[in-house]
Amino acid sequence: MSHKIFVNLPVKDLAQSIEFFRQLGFEFNPQFTDETATCMIVSDEAFVMLLVESRFKDFTSKDICDSSSQTEAIFALSADTREEVDELVDKAVAAGGQLANDPIDEGVMYGRSFDDIDGHSWEVFWMDPAAVQ
Repeated sequence: MSHKIFVNLPVKDLAQSIEFFRQLGFEFNPQFTDETATCMIVSDEAFVMLLVESRFKDFTSKDICDSSSQTEAIFALSADTREEVDELVDKAVAAGGQLANDPIDEGVMYGRSFDDIDGHSWEVFWMDPAAVQ
């Protein structure tokens, strides 16, 4: 069975978050965008809903995690090449993100990570297709 996934993330400033992710090459669905939320398109099956914190609170009774000092999750994105890993992470840092950890290079797998402007943790990784088989 196949499902689409919609990850919901609280953000402090929606316009700044949209600009940050646009600089990384992501597009947004205007049908699901207003002053409180937007739908970032990751793929045909994966989406990230960026919600201003007050809107995010409409969906939970729990406190919002302080992502500047706590990790609520690590969002991993695949890349087609090692160079694409470097390109996306370098774009994130240039757009105002922060490097999160040292690169991981295990030959058949390569990854780098960054925290976005709201402190959410992202990992970009490449795996050698021959090694996966």
